[in-house]
Amino acid sequence: MTQSIWTVSQLTQAIKTQLEQRFSYVQVKGEISNLKIQASGHIYFTLKDAGSQVSSVLFRGNATRLARMPRDGDEVICKAEVSVYLPRGQYQMIVREMQFSGVGDLLLKFHELKEKLAREGLFERKRPLPAFPKVIGVVTSPTGAVIQDILNVLKRRSPGFQLILNPVKVQGAGAANEIAEAIDFFNRHQLADVLIVGRGGGSLEDLWPFNE
Repeated sequence: MTQSIWTVSQLTQAIKTQLEQRFSYVQVKGEISNLKIQASGHIYFTLKDAGSQVSSVLFRGNATRLARMPRDGDEVICKAEVSVYLPRGQYQMIVREMQFSGVGDLLLKFHELKEKLAREGLFERKRPLPAFPKVIGVVTSPTGAVIQDILNVLKRRSPGFQLILNPVKVQGAGAANEIAEAIDFFNRHQLADVLIVGRGGGSLEDLWPFNE
């Protein structure tokens, strides 16, 4: 018996049809991250928990009925249908309604940490920046676009500077410790007039090592 051969498009369409029939209405609880609100009014985000995540979209017509605009870290319950975005073969949730169920764990931790540091007076200890720093320390990834952006701006605005890069991981396990150790290294050895600690954009969890 000859087995039929499907094209990728045919297979993806078949999966889409099955998913839409089987999961035409679901209620899913999770935490919002990587939120993007488009000029069109559509809202794209990732809904995640400790074990997994799913791409999601809330189209403008449904977004206008929200009690407020969602934010990264919001815990929500989404009433949605499951579909497949054919061009990428990626399954996603098309959200019809969204209920806010509390503050996400990361956002709560962020506010708690911010309040703790404020009580310790650390936000009041602003250090003056030198007008013309000669030695600039940088704590960031050596391979990302950020270091190139920093170099380009410094060359344009501060010719003649010396740059010292302490390469670190900027996300994932161990990133927070590497960043903290690099800052401590610059401070102990007084290597730079100013210190830049940075990375590119990202979701709340991507940026979390900088909060730690």
